[in-house]
Amino acid sequence: MDDEKVEETFRAYEKAQKEVGLEAHTMYAMMAKVFANVAKCVVDKFGEAGQESMMNGVGTFGEERGRDIARRAAAVGKPNTMDNYLSNYDMGRSELFEYETLFHPTEIEQSFTKCAFAEQWKQDGMEDYGILYCHMIDPSIAKGYNPNFEVVHDQYVLKEGTCHFRFQMKEEV
Repeated sequence: MDDEKVEETFRAYEKAQKEVGLEAHTMYAMMAKVFANVAKCVVDKFGEAGQESMMNGVGTFGEERGRDIARRAAAVGKPNTMDNYLSNYDMGRSELFEYETLFHPTEIEQSFTKCAFAEQWKQDGMEDYGILYCHMIDPSIAKGYNPNFEVVHDQYVLKEGTCHFRFQMKEEV
C-alpha cells in the first residue's frame, strides 16, 4: 500500500466517523484517555495509595518536562527565568485550548476556559482520575524548569470551569 492509498483510506475513515457523529480523536484526547484509564485501574486496585502513586508519577513526568524546557531555553542562550518559560514551553497551543495570559512584574497569570484534556475527561466521565493529573502537572513542570519557580493553581476546569494559574519565581535563599 503506498502513501497516497493510506491517506485516502484515512480520509474515508474520518468522513465515515463524522457521518455517524463521531469526532476524530486528537492526540490530546488520546493521551487524556490513556491517563484516565490507567489511573482508574490503579486507583480501583490500590485506593488512596494508587492515587498517590499516579500523582507521584505525574510529578516525575512533569519535572522531566520542566528540565527539558530549561534545556530548550539554554539551547537558545536563555536562562531558566520566568520571562523565558512560556516562550520555550514544550506543548503548543491550538484551538482546543482557550486561555488568557497576563504578565505582571512578579508573576505570569493564566486562565484557561477550554482544555482538551478536561473536555475528554468530562466526556468520558473520568473527572476523578483526570484531576489527579491536573493537581500535579503544572507545579511539577515549573519545579523541573527551575526549583525556585512555583505555580499557584487555585481553580480547575474540571471543578470550577476554569483553570487559573499564577506562575511565580521565588527568591533564592
